[in-house]
Amino acid sequence: MTDWHLECSACDHQSGGRAIAAVCPRCGQPLLVRYDSPWPARDQISERWDIWRYRAVLPIGDHETPVSLGEGVTPLLEAPTLATAVGVARLWIKDEGRNPTASFKARGMSAAVTRAKALGVPGLVVPTAGNAGAALAAYGAAASLPVRVFAPASTPSPILSTIRALGAQLVLVDGHIGDAGKRSRAFAEEEGWFDMSTLREPYRIEGKKTMGIELAEQLEWSLPTHIVYPTGGGTGLIGMWKVFAEMIGGGWLPADATLPRMISAQAAGCAPIVRALEAGATSAIPWEDPQTHASGLRVPGPLGDRLILRAIRESNGSAAAVSEDVIAQETLRLSRMTGIDAAPEGGCALGVLEKLVRTGVVTSEAEVVLFNTGSGASYRF
Repeated sequence: MTDWHLECSACDHQSGGRAIAAVCPRCGQPLLVRYDSPWPARDQISERWDIWRYRAVLPIGDHETPVSLGEGVTPLLEAPTLATAVGVARLWIKDEGRNPTASFKARGMSAAVTRAKALGVPGLVVPTAGNAGAALAAYGAAASLPVRVFAPASTPSPILSTIRALGAQLVLVDGHIGDAGKRSRAFAEEEGWFDMSTLREPYRIEGKKTMGIELAEQLEWSLPTHIVYPTGGGTGLIGMWKVFAEMIGGGWLPADATLPRMISAQAAGCAPIVRALEAGATSAIPWEDPQTHASGLRVPGPLGDRLILRAIRESNGSAAAVSEDVIAQETLRLSRMTGIDAAPEGGCALGVLEKLVRTGVVTSEAEVVLFNTGSGASYRF
């Protein structure tokens, strides 16, 4: 598929898809890719073994070569013993720690760096809680583009070592990812580099949406009743909700398909989405003094807050937070009951699922996919 345009997620602004794009110039909200051609049939899935097997429904020109390191096609592992222990009918773990640089961020960076290279940008810059910086460093190297990463000094040292090893310019920042974001945006403006911040460009979400396509394909073109997703910036949750509608519109799923309830899992020390949902708000107030050792969840003010909340409400989903002790306990439990090297974000997702089962929000008949968004090895000092 080669025809697309960009559409503001909040107002009626539209622009062409072949220009360098950031946020909406009118209202400052994220832009989304919208396709002008009908979706092709499912038999257009290619024989590649990465996210670009779905290139027919991704923003890439017919004669462009994707910047790929073999991302995607991650295992969907059923965990019947854990399902029984938690109290649901079926439970699968989507293990995104198997991606290049050991996290789901590889998917988004592959798509975004592919577009950035095609647009001829001079360099790439990103603020990161860790995994996004490592992924951009890798894909920038693969594309022969210079990369600068702004990261909180508290970022796990194995991730910082990966960023350095891949040749990116690493700048450590006192504070959280919001502080890193200010430095990153200022640098992008001064140097004219492409700002790869979460939802400050429209293409990372297109790479992340492949999680939703992959999930449906792995379940033989059906979907679970619930998806539990660890939520920092939220692009994975937003991307999956976007692609479920695209798959129905394109005939990849039945018109009457029942879509999953989307559940946002957050840490009690940084839970802006949970607080906004409980308050009935349409946007989230930035979290004061965010604290959690699950660094991917330490995002106090996600730019995609409105889109996350919209997806949760449209899906009749939910959001909940758990403590640091629960995250640590459930990370070990997830690993030791499944053999998956879980990141604390995955442990948070398991803790939230158990909490919602106990309170009756998720019933015993539920068939749940839980996302482990990274590798536990990235957090070991």
